[in-house]
Amino acid sequence: MKSQFLMSIHDYMYQRRYAKRTIASYLKVIADFIRFHEFTHPKDMHDKEVEAFLTYIVIRKNVAPKTQALALNALSFLYREILNNPLGVELAFVKSQRQTKLPVVLTKGEVKRLMSFIAAKHHLLVSLLYGSGLRLMEAARLRVIDVDTDYQCLRIFNGKGGKHRVVTLAPELIPKLTAQIDQVKYLLSCDVENNRYSGVWLPHRLREKYSGANKTLIWQYVFPASRLSTDAESGLLRRHHINEKQIQRTIKQASANAQINKHVTPHTLRHSFATHLLQSGADIRTVQDQLGHSDVKTTQIYTHILQQGANGVRSPLSDL
Repeated sequence: MKSQFLMSIHDYMYQRRYAKRTIASYLKVIADFIRFHEFTHPKDMHDKEVEAFLTYIVIRKNVAPKTQALALNALSFLYREILNNPLGVELAFVKSQRQTKLPVVLTKGEVKRLMSFIAAKHHLLVSLLYGSGLRLMEAARLRVIDVDTDYQCLRIFNGKGGKHRVVTLAPELIPKLTAQIDQVKYLLSCDVENNRYSGVWLPHRLREKYSGANKTLIWQYVFPASRLSTDAESGLLRRHHINEKQIQRTIKQASANAQINKHVTPHTLRHSFATHLLQSGADIRTVQDQLGHSDVKTTQIYTHILQQGANGVRSPLSDL
């Protein structure tokens, strides 16, 4: 990324602690927007050009609604935060009509079979994806302070959309979590012996409020990286959380070994968690809260899966 303009946007977002993926996604959209308009600077464009770009990616690239929404968010951010010239409220562009994919859901038997092929070192984290309906990054970023074994729950802070929620914790996982935290405690005792170690990364506000907390057990990641690394932001030596790609690869391999003929990803376990809760009689509002959905309509996709399948409609073939 050689553009000074894009670099300045990167630095602005980085200093305000935007997620790395959000930064990368927004910069790609902005670069594509500039390229589409033959490298005209965004300050010399506005609503009309944004409408043309958003229409183009639908008509020519056939992007999904979520992709178009991301593009709109990125460009709205650009004009609001960077150029101080917000876009109009009523933009006129062709909206994507592409149907969103139905979530892939495993049966309980398939989940059990999949789990039997998960490597021991990743078994607990993968169990939380299904047992508590966590997103992959929510599990990876889980800290010791977020685990409440007394009330059998996990506290998820700054999930998708910056929302907080409390989710269920299967009592069967408590002994494993306790053992995992003991391992974290041992790693921390080794790390603090290193004079260069600067403690775990904490958000800026917590850094100011709790001086020295970054070397206490409660703020450590439950699933830490196997080795220390240099923090790109500060240049300090820290222990980051586990790399999510390890979990993605583990689940992909386990799915193949279990001979599950579905496209299985870490998020498939979250879908399965929601569907199985509804199957067991849980109220949809409860499931909505567990998943952290802002709108119950998002959660209703799981009821549609149940209602349209064997649990809802009897095939006339069965009556022949």
